[in-house]
Amino acid sequence: MPLLSLDWSVEEQQIAHQAFKTAYERELAETLAQVKSAAQTIACSEDLWKLHDFLSAKRHEMDGKYDDRSPMLIFVFADLIKGGWMSLDELNGLDEQKLSKIAALTRM
Repeated sequence: MPLLSLDWSVEEQQIAHQAFKTAYERELAETLAQVKSAAQTIACSEDLWKLHDFLSAKRHEMDGKYDDRSPMLIFVFADLIKGGWMSLDELNGLDEQKLSKIAALTRM
């Protein structure tokens, strides 16, 4: 079965949504901590614009990374696991075929 034609049951959609949301919140919390730390060290306008550039780049990165369209979720989850934002265990309850595809993609 091709990756892009996988069907998601209602239960799987709920599991996927919760795992997706949890990973996003983890990364957002870490970004917030980085911004707070960086903001405390702002000493000049150059520091301010560096923080602005960091935030702009991070926003662009996260908007691209967190794509919750069903055909993309297998790839998104594999990327989030590789990035340390979630674990495969958080996807327990998904179809074994989906889990094995995600696990295989994390090894690439």
